[in-house]
Amino acid sequence: MADIEYPEVDSNRERVQKVLARLGYGSRRSCEEMLLAGRVEVNGSLAVLGDRMDPETDTLSIDGIQVSTQTGLVYYLLNKPSGVVVTSNDPQGRKSVLEFVPKEPRVFSVGRLDLLTEGLLIMTNDGEFAHTLTHPSMGVEKEYLVHLDGVLKRSELASLRRGVDLDDGPTYPAKVRLLSPSLVKITIHEGRNRQVRRMMDAVGHRVIRLVRTRIGPITDDRLAPGEYRSLFQSELIAVRESTKLEVAVSRAKRRARKE
Repeated sequence: MADIEYPEVDSNRERVQKVLARLGYGSRRSCEEMLLAGRVEVNGSLAVLGDRMDPETDTLSIDGIQVSTQTGLVYYLLNKPSGVVVTSNDPQGRKSVLEFVPKEPRVFSVGRLDLLTEGLLIMTNDGEFAHTLTHPSMGVEKEYLVHLDGVLKRSELASLRRGVDLDDGPTYPAKVRLLSPSLVKITIHEGRNRQVRRMMDAVGHRVIRLVRTRIGPITDDRLAPGEYRSLFQSELIAVRESTKLEVAVSRAKRRARKE
């Protein structure tokens, strides 16, 4: 009697719900429910229970948003001190944010903070995640504390909330709250170069100190300047969920304009 030949199973391929659970999308059961609800695609095709994928080569999308599945990805949250650059090579030899995190695996900063700006900075080797955080269409909010050289008037506060004209075009309306006569909390979702400083300059004020306190749903007031930590899985999920909501709202607005 001839031996029965069984099909080979690629050892690199995992069940999709297992990959989802490892990425932090919930228990294996809740990830199976995501598949049953038709929320998951692999390589552009709807995934069903029993499907397998190679996390290193296949693409995974949830609710139309591609997420990273490769192993070896790291996500750091750094409290950047003043006087530190975010680039890897500085002609003037100034201290770089890369000196505050592990050398391996090699990471890059997501977005930018200028030399004197302090506060939260995400560093990763995940290009897809970085794109999610920085692309304007995702609408990820960045919140700052701004110490000014003088008292912010009501008219200036109103201008910031409406949007101000800069040399590269008008800004979107900002969320602005006056904490004291010269201390402001401002929230924007654009990522232009030195944007907050230029916005304050546009209403006649010089920034004395600028600190980023939040990136999307991620914040940490216990992280000392120069300290870093790894992002929690719950934070990674929160970023994906918040960008998914923003995309849905943006699509709804576009449909409404067409109708």
